Amino acid sequence: MFAAERRQLILEMVRANGAVSLRELARVVQTSEVTVRRDVRALEAEGLLDRRHGGAVLPGGFTRESGFPQKSHLATAEKTAIADLAAGLVEEGEAIVVGAGTTTQELARRLARVPGLTVVTNSLLVAQALAHANRVEVVMTGGTLRGSNYALVGSGAEQSLQGLRVSRAFLSGSGLTAERGLSTSNMLSASVDRALVQAAAEVVVLADHTKLGSDTMFQTVPTDLITHLVTDEPAAHDDRAAAELQALADQGVRIAVAGGSAASAAADSGAGARSGRREMPLPGQRRTQGQPLRALGEAAVERERDRARVADLRRR
Repeated sequence: MFAAERRQLILEMVRANGAVSLRELARVVQTSEVTVRRDVRALEAEGLLDRRHGGAVLPGGFTRESGFPQKSHLATAEKTAIADLAAGLVEEGEAIVVGAGTTTQELARRLARVPGLTVVTNSLLVAQALAHANRVEVVMTGGTLRGSNYALVGSGAEQSLQGLRVSRAFLSGSGLTAERGLSTSNMLSASVDRALVQAAAEVVVLADHTKLGSDTMFQTVPTDLITHLVTDEPAAHDDRAAAELQALADQGVRIAVAGGSAASAAADSGAGARSGRREMPLPGQRRTQGQPLRALGEAAVERERDRARVADLRRR
């Protein structure tokens, strides 16, 4: 494929989806990420799109929200790995809230195996994923259906969450920065997500690498309220994404990085999602073959190890 043809296809994908990762672009145009990065830089120089950490977005600074059909086909392997890892944070008998999104839908499919679980959600897709789980109770909020992401929003949804208290909230969004936290492109969705956060003792954000460094219109979770971030590993040369993760860790966010192949292997073997956790190197560092990735923030990693030890004792 000639460069002009590649760039036209890249531009069409970004216009159709709002935001596309370099990995996805490279897969579709059947070339390397290095070549796609050069194409994206050229298109940015012409003012046709903007670069973001690990991807490209529509020009203008703030990404618009894509519809569910488009988002469901973006970063699918990364979302699967993130969901595998996040499911390891949920224990038997817990009560949690799960927000709307394609990544949280993947999480819900894994939660169907957790006995005694109560899941409060405003997402029809999350509820559908859990509909046939025998030992999981699903509680739906009220509200008005927002068709683009199959979520219940509005005052009815927010009022139904008043007085609720659960152990954790699992949320995704359109962008995540250390400065502003999690954000989304829709005002109604942001308002419900804030109500979900108020109901939870801890907040777990699920965000693939394309969301890192992206900022959208409406803040949902400020950084100081994010307890955990579950993400996938950015490209080895993406120092900016690593710096964003470091900044989040410096503010006390516990970060777990899912390696796609490792998480999938752990799930297949029944070893549990936590064994798929990958630790990020500090910005500017490179890992060598066979060496474990270094932690983002020693205190955060130690807390994660403590949680793993407690979980092991409970399983015994």
